[in-house]
Amino acid sequence: QGEAGVEQALLLAGGVTQPHGDYDSSMQLLESGAFGDAGFKRLHVAGHPEGNKDIDPDGSMTNVDAALRWKQAFSDTSDADMAIATQFCFEAAPVIDWANDLAANGITLPIHIGVAGPAKLQTLIKFSIACGVGASLRVLQRRAKDLTKLLLPFTPDEFLSDLAAHKVANPDFGISHVHFFPLGGIKTNANWAIENGGTSATPASQS
Repeated sequence: QGEAGVEQALLLAGGVTQPHGDYDSSMQLLESGAFGDAGFKRLHVAGHPEGNKDIDPDGSMTNVDAALRWKQAFSDTSDADMAIATQFCFEAAPVIDWANDLAANGITLPIHIGVAGPAKLQTLIKFSIACGVGASLRVLQRRAKDLTKLLLPFTPDEFLSDLAAHKVANPDFGISHVHFFPLGGIKTNANWAIENGGTSATPASQS
C-alpha cells in the first residue's frame, strides 16, 4: 500500500478447505489492524445474495449473515468507508429480497452488486458453475431453451433495468453501485457500459 499508493482493498477469505497461512477469514484480516492505519480509504467485504456453500454447507444463510453483522459492527469503528461487493448475479428479484433482508436486520453497508458483462451464453454457464452461482443458472437455462437467442451474447439489460427501477421507487434501497465481471472481455464490457448509459469506463463502476 505504501509503495503503490493503494487506497482500496477487497478482503476475501477464498474457498479453500484449509487456510494457506495464519488467517482463516476476512474478519481475522480486519482484526489484524493491517488495514486500519495504513491509509486505506475504502474496504470491500464479500456479500452472497445466493448464499455460499463453502461457508454454509447446509444451504442456509446463517454463517454468511452472521459474518455481515460482524462486519457491520466493525465498520462502525473503522475510519475507512466499507461496502459489500458481491459475486455476479443474473436475476433481480432474489437480489432485491436479499438486500431488503439485510437492511431489516440492521446491515446498512452500501452494496456493490456484481454484474456479468456481455458474453456468450456458454461462457456464462461455465463461469457460473465454476464460481458457485448455481441459483442464477435458471436464468441462463431459460435463455438456452430459446434457439433464436442461443448464439447471441447474453447482456445484463433486464437485470440492471429491474434494479434501477426498484432504486428509483425506493431511493434508500441498499444497492448503491454495480461492478462488472468482464467475462466476455474488458473491451466488450466497457463498450456495452458506455453505450447503455455510462459516459466512460471508470474503475468506480466497472471493476
